[in-house]
Amino acid sequence: MSKYGGLNPGIREYLARQGEYLLDLKHPLLEVYGFPIDNFSEKAVQYRQNRLCPYNNKVPNCTKDKANNPLGVCSIQEGINTAIICPIRFRQDWMVTIDAASFFFPPGTKWTTLTEARLNDKNGRTAGNIDIVVVAYDDYGKITDFGALEIQAVYISGNIRRPFEAYIQDPEKTYNMDWTGKPNYPRPDYLSSSRKRLVPQLIYKGKILNAWNKKIAVALHSGFFSTLPQLPEVPPDKAEMAWLIYDLELQRESNRYNLVHSDTIYTLFQSSLDRIVTPEPGLVDDFIEVLQDKLDKKLEKMEVNDDDINKTIDILL
Repeated sequence: MSKYGGLNPGIREYLARQGEYLLDLKHPLLEVYGFPIDNFSEKAVQYRQNRLCPYNNKVPNCTKDKANNPLGVCSIQEGINTAIICPIRFRQDWMVTIDAASFFFPPGTKWTTLTEARLNDKNGRTAGNIDIVVVAYDDYGKITDFGALEIQAVYISGNIRRPFEAYIQDPEKTYNMDWTGKPNYPRPDYLSSSRKRLVPQLIYKGKILNAWNKKIAVALHSGFFSTLPQLPEVPPDKAEMAWLIYDLELQRESNRYNLVHSDTIYTLFQSSLDRIVTPEPGLVDDFIEVLQDKLDKKLEKMEVNDDDINKTIDILL
């Protein structure tokens, strides 16, 4: 059974090692242009000044949000919790593709990656682009197999650009700024991340790939995965899906965060989809309580309005 079904002791240990560092921050920024916000090394300064991405973006520069005015935030923190908000962040050292390929193919297989491959249904309607297709090929360059790798960063509620722009003006003076109490304080939105991105991808792209008997890997941060319902697991050789779970681990000597593969959860496709999209119903009595409270307030307001009307009539008479 997965350790991510409830509270994750591995994550607790990881957070305990870094909690003191994270708790010192009173703003949401963790990594900007690939470096911790308090890293002022020559390389970190160079990357900030030139808006560079160190994680294998399609171009040397960061292109998150806007190419000409990028939002260079890779990850954020809330208390002692961290969240990766940029999908490119998962490309560090291409570890994510190595882990996916080890699930898709036997050892020794020649493989490479193709990005943003459009997937169409039977009628030619697009089901969306696959983030990364890992293709196996023979000595003649002919494709012999492939698997789909989807990368799931986390959506943000609130406004992350404002603290980013405040920081980037003068990082050495603003890295420890106090952003608490500001309107629209940014936080990870795991519910929207699963309902608006993960679930639609599984429904549309996932069902086509599963019908073709092609394997799917989903890469995501441990904090995101821990918000999903516990998924029924199967042995790796029976799996149709692999959930590749990663963490950010601070390397204090270099003051850089390193992407660490912390676990892989193996599942079947349909059982995972069913578990994610099917809510666990609460008690109907609890919902009736909510309705009763709303009704009481509405009736109370109606009584007040009736009193006002009666008083107005009395005055006019």
